[in-house]
Amino acid sequence: MKLVSLLGCAAAFCLSVSVTAMPATLSKPQYSPPEQTIPAAQDIPYPGTMKLSVDAREHEQGIFRVTQIIPVTQVGRITLLYPEWLPGNHAPRGEIEKVAGLEFSVDGKRIDWVRDNVDVYAFHLNVPAGATEIKAKFDFVSATVNNQGRIVMASSMLNLRWHQVSLYPAGYYVRQIPVEAQVRYPDGWQAASSLRPIDNIDGAVVYDKVDYDTLVDSPVFAGAHFRAYKLTNRAHLNIVADDPKYLEAKNDQIALHGKLVREAEALFGSRPYDRYDFLLALTDEMGGIGIEHHRSSENAVGRPYFTDWDKGPGRRNLLPHEITHVWNGKYRRPQGMWTPDFRQPMRDNLLWVYEGQTQFWGYVLGARSGLYSKQDTLDAIASIAAAMDQRVGRQWRPLVDTTHDPIIAARRPKPWASWQRQEDYYNEGLLIWLEADQIIRRESGGTKSLENFARKFFGGKNGDYGVVTYEEQDVIDALNEVQAYDWAGFIEQRVHQVTSEAPKEGLALGGYRLIYVDRPSPYILANDRRRKQLDLSHGIGLIMGGKGTIKSVVWNSPAFKAGLRSGLTISAVNGQAYSDEQLKQAIIDNEGQDRSIDIFAKNGGAYHNFLVDFNRGMLYPQLEKIAGEGVEESGIDRLLTPKTQ
Repeated sequence: MKLVSLLGCAAAFCLSVSVTAMPATLSKPQYSPPEQTIPAAQDIPYPGTMKLSVDAREHEQGIFRVTQIIPVTQVGRITLLYPEWLPGNHAPRGEIEKVAGLEFSVDGKRIDWVRDNVDVYAFHLNVPAGATEIKAKFDFVSATVNNQGRIVMASSMLNLRWHQVSLYPAGYYVRQIPVEAQVRYPDGWQAASSLRPIDNIDGAVVYDKVDYDTLVDSPVFAGAHFRAYKLTNRAHLNIVADDPKYLEAKNDQIALHGKLVREAEALFGSRPYDRYDFLLALTDEMGGIGIEHHRSSENAVGRPYFTDWDKGPGRRNLLPHEITHVWNGKYRRPQGMWTPDFRQPMRDNLLWVYEGQTQFWGYVLGARSGLYSKQDTLDAIASIAAAMDQRVGRQWRPLVDTTHDPIIAARRPKPWASWQRQEDYYNEGLLIWLEADQIIRRESGGTKSLENFARKFFGGKNGDYGVVTYEEQDVIDALNEVQAYDWAGFIEQRVHQVTSEAPKEGLALGGYRLIYVDRPSPYILANDRRRKQLDLSHGIGLIMGGKGTIKSVVWNSPAFKAGLRSGLTISAVNGQAYSDEQLKQAIIDNEGQDRSIDIFAKNGGAYHNFLVDFNRGMLYPQLEKIAGEGVEESGIDRLLTPKTQ
């Protein structure tokens, strides 16, 4: 009876508390959508020419001083925008957080501004009566250490990116906004850009008037140590370096870059530029970059690009990739990736064409020009195919979904990249287009190839650096015009559907198979040296960074099944102090043995033993010629054969 009574009291108490705590009704707000405060872009001429002046002399502290004159033809409210969605980045990458000291004035009198409360890249101003122009002043305080973003100013060079140092008026297509720009560089420095300088006024380089779209597409490299090489009548290689000794390129090295241009023009059968300028920085101080532009590249690589030429191919596939973008990505562009201004979001779902086929042609042109040897190219394709085999995330995430990764992940490191997937449209796209090339060769009896598609689809008018857009169906139609095949089904299966295996059929059709050997290729060794890593991903499933730190672990690999993950620090292997050589030797010694490899690793203040069940020894990818293909050239051999002398 007492127990029942106590239980009854408890229940009553709970009921009482429940009733007391819950009000009869909850407050329910109604959603109030934000007011549309920014005028939509219209394809009409902007009334006037903006004047942009940049002082880039404070390079030691990373500060660009900006003064901009913006004509106005109306009083009252106007909106100025800072570029947000940047071509070539495939995502909103505008560094508006680095804009400081912003102020506006009319006739010397300061006017107030307010940032839009939805689009923080927009600034609203009230223009007083009688005003004909607004003066904007601000500083772009660029990164001074790596964790603040990419460093664009260093002790002996800088990378001027116009979208970082300018505003533009809302309500107009950016191709309709004229702008005249001038820059003051540090004394004695030389600069290169696809923009043409027309004057020098009081130490400021004055550039020819262009539209704002072209301005943003025309970055500048400037430096104290500068050299320019003429490659062809319309192409130049412009180099800045941390030290003049890195500028010492040999004649045959420069000649290969000239051959790259000729091979690219022969491949696509056109020249959609008036002049093309490779911009190449050889630096360990300024941040690395690889962005395409219609009439230039924008690339920063390590210092020994020329001086370590004989130590492996290094980054020499970068410039072939970038010049391919002139045709694929700049002249021909997916409809969803062309926008009227830098405010509208881009739709990246055709990056498997934009970047995937560029990756494919980049390696082909690297081989045809001689920047990559044929063997280095085969070794690169082997590594790519093997790496894509590790992307077990294709079981749940189709390739097309990885095209959204620039927006989703912003290239931040991932804990389990092989399961999450990354921007796989680059390298898996390469494999898909390799297969397409070999299918066309087979179906046409060797009379056609993907090169016929490239000339038909990407070729344009000489000198036309405008844009022609396309959709997926246009790609399918063009492929069928070259060679009839079920291209719609081909693309559906490889791009839009999940699968269990990387698309390696192009290797076999091209006369090669992927095998694994016990020694790394020079390509892998050079890649490890550049990335300061040890790649054991194809066997035990680890990539090691410096000082024994695990850089990444392949999902479902032996290392994964043992419980290892990225970020752990290995202290010992089989009871011996860790070194890269000790880990490799342990793997070699364990080949064919019925035992585990004992890895002792630290996580914070705790230590653990991880027993890795792996006895297959060292494994590195390689392409092997299929028997019967050695006498005559296979499809891949013919693909990599130069087209020009």
